[in-house]
Amino acid sequence: MQLKPAFSLSRLLTVGEVAERSGLAVSALHFYEAKGLISSIRTRGNQRRYGRDVLRRLGIIKVAQRVGIPLAEIQTAFETLPQSRTPTVEDWQKLSALWKDDLDARIKQLSLLRDHLTGCIGCGCLSIDACPLRNPFDVLGRQGAGARLLDPDA
Repeated sequence: MQLKPAFSLSRLLTVGEVAERSGLAVSALHFYEAKGLISSIRTRGNQRRYGRDVLRRLGIIKVAQRVGIPLAEIQTAFETLPQSRTPTVEDWQKLSALWKDDLDARIKQLSLLRDHLTGCIGCGCLSIDACPLRNPFDVLGRQGAGARLLDPDA
């Protein structure tokens, strides 16, 4: 990011200040910057300085990661945001809308897993090839490896 003449270095945050305010390790900030999720400018002494908008971006990253959004998807979503300003409520609504269908699908899959998990363990056999209730004669084994009942798309 180019330093604009109107920017005052005193208004920018050091990497330590960003780490403290965001609750993230300095190494995490460097990682996110290397991945293009956040950006900094460099002082004449080659020290990183961040605009205050980086705190909002880091908040979005943390929330998105908490619900399981991969960093690659977060990065793609961030490409739709202007780098020159703090993301707004409207920006967040657009980003969260992008992830809603994926989250709904994962919630459905996790609910299915939860509902079938107790039933499968509850039978006591703990063996998919011997379970007369869930997989008689190992029918599912002929369809390939993996948990077929828990992953209907596999």
